[in-house]
Amino acid sequence: MSKLVVSLDNVVIKEFQITKDRTTLGRRPYNDIVIDNLAVSGEHAVLLAVGDDVYIEDLNSTNGTYINGKAIKKQLLVHNDTVEIGKYRIKYLTEEVADYEKTMVLRPGQHPASGPATVPPSVSMLPASIKVLNGGAAGREVLLTKVVTTVGKPGMQVASISKRPNGYVLAHVEGTARPSINGSQLTEDVAPLKNGDVIDLAGTQMQFIQG
Repeated sequence: MSKLVVSLDNVVIKEFQITKDRTTLGRRPYNDIVIDNLAVSGEHAVLLAVGDDVYIEDLNSTNGTYINGKAIKKQLLVHNDTVEIGKYRIKYLTEEVADYEKTMVLRPGQHPASGPATVPPSVSMLPASIKVLNGGAAGREVLLTKVVTTVGKPGMQVASISKRPNGYVLAHVEGTARPSINGSQLTEDVAPLKNGDVIDLAGTQMQFIQG
C-alpha cells in the first residue's frame, strides 16, 4: 500500500493512504488531500494509480509542483521521493515495493531508489529488451534493467513497461490514444507482454524481446 506523509518544517502533520485510481491534492475542501495554505492552488495536483505505479501530475498550479527539488509536469513517483508544494514536503512511501528500483531509463535526470531487488525468481527474471523497428532510431535496442521503463513522447503519448513477478506488462500513461500491441489498441490500462510482441506508440514501432 502506497502512502503520503505530509510535513511542514520537518513536523509530520498528516498521512494519507493511496487507495483510489485518482487522488486530488489542493487547497479546496473537496480535494482528497486538503492542504489549506495560500501557496497551494485550489486544485494543485493529482495522483494517478496505474497498476502498481503512481504518477503525480501538476494541474497548472500557480506555484508549481516539485519532486526532489525539480519542477515537474507529470512524473512517476518512486519510493522515498519528496514532493514539494510551497513549504510543504510530501514523502512518497511504498511498502510492498520499497526495495525495487523504479526509474524512467529512457528519460535523463531520473534517480533510482537504492536497495536490492527482491523480486522472486520467475519469468520476469529473464532478460528483456525493446528494439525500435522504424524511424530515426530504428535498430536501437534498450535493455529493460529497471522495474519500470517509460517510453514514448511526453505531451503526445507515453506508456510504461513494468516488470512484475509473473512477467512484463505495458501500461497506458499519457495521451488521448492508447498504445497498440500487435495492431490491437489496449482496451484496459494495463496489458501483459510476451516475447515478440510489437508495440505501436505515437507512430513508433518497437518489439518486446525476452529470453
